[in-house]
Amino acid sequence: MPDTSHTTRVATLKVGDHELELPILSPTAGPDCVDIRNLYGKTGVFTYDPSYTSTASCESTITFIDGDKGELLHRGYPIDQLAEKSHFLEVCYLLLYGDLPSAEQLEDFENRVTMHTMLHEQMQNFFRGFRRDAHPMAIMVGVVGAMSAFYHDSTDISDPWQREVASIRLIAKMPTIAAWAFKYSIGQPFVYPRNDLDYASSFLRMCFAVPAEDYVVDPILARAMDRIFTLHADHEQNASTSTVRLASSSGANPFACIAAGIACLWGPAHGGANQACLEMLKEIGTPDRIPEYIARAKDKDDPFRLMGFGHRVYKNFDPRAKVMKQSADEVLELMGVENNPTLQVAKELEAAALADPYFTEKKLFPNVDFYSGIILEAMGFPTSMFTPIFAVSRTVGWISQWKEQLSDPTMRIGRPRQLYTGAPKRDYVDVENR
Repeated sequence: MPDTSHTTRVATLKVGDHELELPILSPTAGPDCVDIRNLYGKTGVFTYDPSYTSTASCESTITFIDGDKGELLHRGYPIDQLAEKSHFLEVCYLLLYGDLPSAEQLEDFENRVTMHTMLHEQMQNFFRGFRRDAHPMAIMVGVVGAMSAFYHDSTDISDPWQREVASIRLIAKMPTIAAWAFKYSIGQPFVYPRNDLDYASSFLRMCFAVPAEDYVVDPILARAMDRIFTLHADHEQNASTSTVRLASSSGANPFACIAAGIACLWGPAHGGANQACLEMLKEIGTPDRIPEYIARAKDKDDPFRLMGFGHRVYKNFDPRAKVMKQSADEVLELMGVENNPTLQVAKELEAAALADPYFTEKKLFPNVDFYSGIILEAMGFPTSMFTPIFAVSRTVGWISQWKEQLSDPTMRIGRPRQLYTGAPKRDYVDVENR
């Protein structure tokens, strides 16, 4: 935690007869923070900040976002550089351990992940306990939570080695879990991981191969999948990451914490955004209807909004979207956009929005969800698999944040306050007198 003993800058807050000097903490990057930890103890009041829009819930060294500049840094490295020059497992190492690995460190890390890709064979029975039409995210929440019943040797959060084993297991097994959830939902046999393939290629093969016919992974699709994983790996203190941290603060085991993150990610305002975007494109249907929907998006009295444009944090172009657009163009060329009306709508809607001052002046640029949904649709994934793939990507970010929190000596169980506006104290009235 920041050392406030030598802080020279303070903010003065007067509450009734109390005047309190609050230290102003200066981060490596981003706005200064007023330290209010002693506010309630010294004044008897606390702050009201719904959705924590002006509150830092923790100190972190992992990811930094500057929404005004459209900047995303992992351990100081810009996301566009990582997406162009690196690959997902190297970014995983960076997020987990703080620095880019040497060649030997990277080889060792990749081998450790590869050797843990299989699931305990009895977990197949757990999958088969779900209804045949279960949503893949419902299966993932249940299966990941159940991992604590299968991997007892990595649930002791006080043991650094067990934390490390749990981290590797989760990163390695999450693609297998997601792929098997997909296979189960469409009634096909499970396909085991292949350790001679890279992380993204093995995942694609587990999703699309069948026993009667193998699936040869196209390198363009594998690279696009790897970029999707990389670009979604971590995104600072978003809703699901905050959920993982809150669950972790209670001392819950790592599998329970990540299952909580998956459950939060399932929400349409979070991980379901790319699914909502594709559903919007299908609602539009054909390119000739784009002007109608552009007009509706501009109409303040119309509840319709263009999904996949703009971002809660970024007030500029989403830096991940720039990289994702390149992959989208490559995949659409490979898969033949002219044969897919949804992808045709996406391409023309993107061009129409970028040419319209209404959207560009309001910084409503296509975001990462717009392009990732297009890519996944072109690859052959149904919209129900978009969020599970997001969960595979984000697992390393959740784990990195989980490990960081556990190493924080000041960590206490999370306990937000509330502004109570209910009934005042009142006495119980017997039922016959009500």
